[in-house]
Amino acid sequence: MPDLNLSDLDKANRILLTVPLRPVQGSRFQPTGFPALGAATYQTVAGPSLLVESAQSMANRLETTCWDTAENKPVDALTGISHVTVKRRGAFLTDSMLEAHRINSPYLLEGKDRQFFDNLKAELGGLEEGPIDRKKLAQVLFKYDVGSLIHGVFLAKKDLAGGRLRVARALSAFIEASGVGVAASGGVKNDHVNPSGDTKSGFGNVPFSRDEYVAERIDCHINLDLAQIRGYGLPVEAQRLLILLSLYRVRKLLDGDLRLRTACDLEPVDRDNLVASRPKNFKLPSLKDLEEAVKSAIGDCSGLMVQTNVTFEDELKKGKETTAAGDTVDENEAADEPTDQ
Repeated sequence: MPDLNLSDLDKANRILLTVPLRPVQGSRFQPTGFPALGAATYQTVAGPSLLVESAQSMANRLETTCWDTAENKPVDALTGISHVTVKRRGAFLTDSMLEAHRINSPYLLEGKDRQFFDNLKAELGGLEEGPIDRKKLAQVLFKYDVGSLIHGVFLAKKDLAGGRLRVARALSAFIEASGVGVAASGGVKNDHVNPSGDTKSGFGNVPFSRDEYVAERIDCHINLDLAQIRGYGLPVEAQRLLILLSLYRVRKLLDGDLRLRTACDLEPVDRDNLVASRPKNFKLPSLKDLEEAVKSAIGDCSGLMVQTNVTFEDELKKGKETTAAGDTVDENEAADEPTDQ
C-alpha cells in the first residue's frame, strides 16, 4: 500500500485528541490512587472532577503497546527499531523499552559491562560545557533508543555532560472524569475456618469499605508535540518515524486493552471516529494502516538505528528501608514484621 499521507500535520505544532470513554460494563470505575492522598478529586467548571489515570502511568501504558511480553522483544510491527536489551547469565533481564527511565536505567549504565556507557559517553562528547547541542543529543538517542525521543529521558549521570542531558515527553496523555460522584460500597474478607481469628496474622473475617466512582463524562486527553519532534533537527525520514510511532502507540492503546485496574475497565465510545481538535478534523489512522506505515518508516531509517545488547552480571543488592524515625532497616528484617490488615 502507499505510504500514509501526513500532509495535514505539516503546519501543525500539536496533535490534540480528546477521546470519550465509558466503562465496559456498568457505570462504576476505580480511579488511580496516591500515597497519603487516595483518589485525586478537584473542582472545575464542569463540576466535581477526578483524575482517573495520571500522565506518568499513561506514558508507561503507551510504552507497553510496543512490547511483546511473551517473546521479550518489540512487537513484530516494530522489528528493526533501536533499543537496548540487557541480559544476565545468558537470559533476558530487561530492556530500555521497559525501563522507567529508558536508557538512564542502572542496568545499562551502572553495571560492570561498561561498553554501552563508554560508547554513549564518546558519542556525546563535546557536550560537557556550554549549551547542549540538542541535535547531537537527538541523533545519539535515535540511534540507540528511539523511544526516548517520544517518552522522554533524563541522563542524570555526572559523567554524561554533567548530568544535564534531558528530553521532555513528546507524547503525553491522561484520563480525567467530570461530573463525578462517589459510589461507596464494601465487603468482607472471609475466613470460613476461623472467622474470629487474629487479623494481624491474616486470620479471621475482615470487613472493608470501598469507594468507586461514577461520572457524567470520562475523557482520555492526548497531546503529541510535533514542534518538539521537528526541533530535534533530525532528517525528514526520522521525524516521520517518530510521528508514526507516536500515532501507532495511541491507536494500539485505544484499540486494545484499557483495563487500568481490576475495577477500571474502559473503552472508547466510538473508536472508529477518533478526530483531533488540533489540527482540526485530523482523523487518527487505523491500526492496520499505521502498522504498514511504521514498518516502511523503520526501513527508511535502518541506517540511523542499531539494536544493542549489554550484560548485567552485578550482584542484585537489597536496599535499605527508612523507618518513621529515620533509621534504616534491612529489607529482609522488615519483611518479617507483621502489618495491620
